[in-house]
Amino acid sequence: MKPPPLSYHAPEDAAEAVGLLAELGDEAKVIAGGQSLVPMLALRLAVFGHLVDLRRVDGVRGIERRDGRVWIGAATTQAEVGRSETVAADVPLLARATPLIGHFQIRNRGTLGGSIAHADAAAEYPAVALALDAELETLSPRGTRTLPAAEFFTGMWSTLLEEDELLTGVTFPVRGPRSGFAVEEFARRSGDFAIAGAAVAVELDGAGRIARCRIGLFGLGPTPRRATAAEAELTGRDAAGRTPEEVAEAALAEVASVPADLHASADYRRHIGRVMVARAWKRAVKEASDV
Repeated sequence: MKPPPLSYHAPEDAAEAVGLLAELGDEAKVIAGGQSLVPMLALRLAVFGHLVDLRRVDGVRGIERRDGRVWIGAATTQAEVGRSETVAADVPLLARATPLIGHFQIRNRGTLGGSIAHADAAAEYPAVALALDAELETLSPRGTRTLPAAEFFTGMWSTLLEEDELLTGVTFPVRGPRSGFAVEEFARRSGDFAIAGAAVAVELDGAGRIARCRIGLFGLGPTPRRATAAEAELTGRDAAGRTPEEVAEAALAEVASVPADLHASADYRRHIGRVMVARAWKRAVKEASDV
């Protein structure tokens, strides 16, 4: 199946892009790598009259250290993120999640911003953004704003982005001392979207207590989410005071409704979710403890 006829726009800067979005309204959609959008258009699961392509837009691509954080342009490809020595050293959770995304052909076209803005509940980058307290930079005709990842995902494939607003970059905190990170997912085949997964970030204090932790869940609901109650209960405790299985049980207890589909029942997906959280928690705490 082919998408219905549409108009293609190739702005050369971000201001021109948001101007087009404001002019065209809900008939327009931003396309970056197109690895999620193009299949949806081809299957007519999404229909838009205009595509605004970011490939020629200046200032929304690249990886830089800025003010103690790592800034990554929204149009930076997943392959560029995966190859970056800066990301590997300073944002290791992002580097470790990248090879789990599709296949290398997909990562060569898919972008960091496209994945986060698309907000697929089973995708890796949205859960990583949650686990790392990423900040999302946007531009619209009204100016710029910075949105915390914790507030960005509002529902199935929906975010705080307005129709005329463009995600221009994402900033991640640089890893601190005594920190550990891990991402685990289970998929039917390598490269598939996860049936269930978890991204964990842990920071310990000098006494081995949990100074900070974040548990991002994906594939376990209509939107990526954090296990905030479990995080709060763990903070301040000795890192060895809870088994990985207890942490996983607490994290999944916060998920009221787990989806079922032809790939997994709700009970099976919940079980897999517990296993993924337990594995990720164990690895992250070990890394933080070994530093």
